[in-house]
Amino acid sequence: MMHLFSQPLLPKMHYIHPLIVEGSWNDKQTKMYNLRHQASQMVSMSLSRAEPPLRKEIVEYMLDVKSDMWSMRKIRANFLRIMDVLGGLIAIRKWFDQICNWKNPITTLVIHVLYLILVLYPECILPTIFLSLTLIVVWNYRYRPRQPPFIDTRLSCADDAHPDELDEEFDTFPTSRRIDIVRIRYDRLKSIAGSMQNVAGDIANQLERLDSLLSWRDPTATKLFVISCLIAVIVLYFMGFRVVILVTGFYVLRHPWFHHNLPSAPLNFFTRLPARIDSML
Repeated sequence: MMHLFSQPLLPKMHYIHPLIVEGSWNDKQTKMYNLRHQASQMVSMSLSRAEPPLRKEIVEYMLDVKSDMWSMRKIRANFLRIMDVLGGLIAIRKWFDQICNWKNPITTLVIHVLYLILVLYPECILPTIFLSLTLIVVWNYRYRPRQPPFIDTRLSCADDAHPDELDEEFDTFPTSRRIDIVRIRYDRLKSIAGSMQNVAGDIANQLERLDSLLSWRDPTATKLFVISCLIAVIVLYFMGFRVVILVTGFYVLRHPWFHHNLPSAPLNFFTRLPARIDSML
């Protein structure tokens, strides 16, 4: 069974001699689209002669030929899928915040003891992680799916999709709709792309701030960073890594009496680092 699951999904020639498409980005996309279309046509022609024969629409749906076409419904469905998968991490983050805020003092004290044991005996960290994963899998066994995975209209966001979204999804390429409808959809797409553009800009700002620490864009900040690194080297060398990790963990888990509502000093320092957003038009 392990050997079967470890085998590649596609034939070996697909990985040894892959198809190389040359040209500009638009030319590559056009050639890839033509290759997918020809491959789907060959598969549909072959299956149309089978017994019982399969229609062309069924084969194209199974091969997901139009997967690169824009669909507002699929965007919303994929976002909800991501949030569903990240729900466990969000729950862990909330649980950690409750521990740091001492919502349940007994649980927080137990976490202190476990953290102390893991720091003093680091060889137990990996076994503890794998044991925790095993216990999670065993716990989820009682909630395992009991039925085969059928088409889920709720997962696909097809039960509450707007009629205009469905009409846009079934539109041809290039579009065959009226100009006023295309203008409305274009404006809606611009608003969505604007939000994605802002997120990409925020990510670029944070990465540029990290890069500015080493590139002397702000000489004062770089000097402070170098001094902090030298102090960290001395502290880690003389105090030991375990002591530093232990003190840092206990500082993070400190009682709310010792908390303050202002941002931390490292966060303030990082926020003041320069980014090239001011140099853009």
